[in-house]
Amino acid sequence: MTLIAEYGTTLLVLACLFGFFMAWGVGANDVANAMGTSVGSRALTIKQAIIIAMVFEFLGAYLAGGSVTQTIRSGILDASLISPEQMVFGMLAALLAAGTWLMIASIKGWPVSTTHSIVGAVIGFGAVGVSIEAVNWSGVIPIVSSWVISPLLSGMVAFMIFLSVQRLILDTDDPFRNAKRYVPFYMFAVGFIVTVMTLTKGLKHVGLHLSNLQSFGLAILVGLLITAIGAALLTRIKRDPQADKDFHYASVEKVFAVLMIFTACAMAFAHGSNDVANAVGPLAAIVGVLQTGEIAARSLVPGWVLLIGALGIVAGLVTYGYRVIATIGRHITELTPSRGFAAELATATTVVGASGIGLPISTTHTLVGAVLGVGLARGIAALNLRVIGTIFSSWVVTLPAGAGLAIIYFFILHAIFG
Repeated sequence: MTLIAEYGTTLLVLACLFGFFMAWGVGANDVANAMGTSVGSRALTIKQAIIIAMVFEFLGAYLAGGSVTQTIRSGILDASLISPEQMVFGMLAALLAAGTWLMIASIKGWPVSTTHSIVGAVIGFGAVGVSIEAVNWSGVIPIVSSWVISPLLSGMVAFMIFLSVQRLILDTDDPFRNAKRYVPFYMFAVGFIVTVMTLTKGLKHVGLHLSNLQSFGLAILVGLLITAIGAALLTRIKRDPQADKDFHYASVEKVFAVLMIFTACAMAFAHGSNDVANAVGPLAAIVGVLQTGEIAARSLVPGWVLLIGALGIVAGLVTYGYRVIATIGRHITELTPSRGFAAELATATTVVGASGIGLPISTTHTLVGAVLGVGLARGIAALNLRVIGTIFSSWVVTLPAGAGLAIIYFFILHAIFG
């Protein structure tokens, strides 16, 4: 405890810097999962995508990020076997290690999992810096299983959504008329799903306590509002016979491009709510130890900690986000607005649902699963298997890279302060 008392202010400043750095990495790398499909389908330009993501990533991280941080912080390590000093040094090392790996990956344009990065880093410092027993392996199992379950689940959801698009709109006698008829229902689904999950699970830490019935009713109102706004925008879209000669669904895709504005907002919000945990979970653990001198099993995440995470995500997005957006939006499969919409809605549903129950899933895995689901609805030939193989390889490397860097940084910090 004398070490924390002596260097408390210095360690707090380092924690904030490292937490911001990690959040920067989340924004620079993982935000492509929120915006890549919109840019790849040309529904949004990169500039428009970045502006939308800045707003909704921030709102998702700040308003709905409180639930997931508990799992990252206290679900992986057995606090009873770790001293307060080890917890502070270990979480500092984990933030710096994950941030370093994400910076390398972002510069290279590799879409890697930020969840993998921080979980690997925390496991690495716990297993080597403390002991094998310090890692709560039973707590790791549901997180690891989510890496398999989330792409499968989002893939199935995306597959079904795109099949509904094909049946209701694309494979009909008048696709354009049916697009205008059915797209408002999809808009309602986007608004309703994100709102109901946010209200029921995510806003308790900002003092907003609503019953399930109140949340459900408000989500319906938000869904109807988004539907009304979308319907008003759709009235401006006219059939383009000339464009339809070159591509039969050109006018239909214009309708879906409007829808993708809403799914992009929902996806950015969902991403911010889930992935801010990767940065602020360890930071909140450090702050808790420095304030109380002991490791608490659970405590409320301070609002200013979520704010650091939210600002870091936006900073990373603005500076380096465009590199990974290009990789994931244009290289996995050929995307049109209708395909991108199916992938984004499926991903947002899976991610926000996981955020609501406190399970930190990988948005990267979820989105790639959704894109694969859309691709499979069109046949295996629609997928770029070489790029998918490269992405899978980067996932395998990420966890041990995070663990290895965390071990190195842990011992360096111990040598400096210890």
